[in-house]
Amino acid sequence: MSAYLHPIDHNDLTTGVSLSDEVYARIGAAIVDGSLAPGERLRDVDIATQLGISRTPVREALQRLERFGLVEIAVGRYTRVSVPDERVRRETGVFTAYLMGNAIRLALANATDEELDGILAAADAVVDSAAHDIAGLFTRCTQMFALMTRATHNTVFIGVVREVALTFERNLRGWEPFVTAAGSRVDLFHDLRGQLEARDGRGAEETLRRLHDLH
Repeated sequence: MSAYLHPIDHNDLTTGVSLSDEVYARIGAAIVDGSLAPGERLRDVDIATQLGISRTPVREALQRLERFGLVEIAVGRYTRVSVPDERVRRETGVFTAYLMGNAIRLALANATDEELDGILAAADAVVDSAAHDIAGLFTRCTQMFALMTRATHNTVFIGVVREVALTFERNLRGWEPFVTAAGSRVDLFHDLRGQLEARDGRGAEETLRRLHDLH
């Protein structure tokens, strides 16, 4: 295993975060940033040694990562980082679009005026990226939808998004079909921004689907 994972200090764990959650976050982050490369073998004993913990929370974390497609486990043969292919990326994109459409509807119904101001500021950054910074567009969209997710004030929805966030980030980063061609992309994001300001959840959800060719 090429990545080095710093030992976990139990005293540094955030309140309410279990050891398994911390291991899940650390391994997942290493997969997302490429420290653990696609196809790389993972041995729970090696990870446990690096983190300075027992193998049990490592196994729990690896099983969770498998459920969300970041790890492949063949019992008795191997555990390795999965390799996202075009089909996985496409299906992740479709799922993300529909899930974030729900986030828009919930957020615009429940967000405070202050929260909406923050979402609109993030939307302005998205519009600017769509026109001038395609490389940063995914990051800006991720930041905007993180604000929307919190603004739903729905603990179940927030929990689901938190669980799958690593999968979204790994599978969609750098994927060119993430948005439509440049000609309509800027206009659609501009329309989305206006619909957010008007708290038009239905219109914003429809625009988001058009951005992903799901109309």
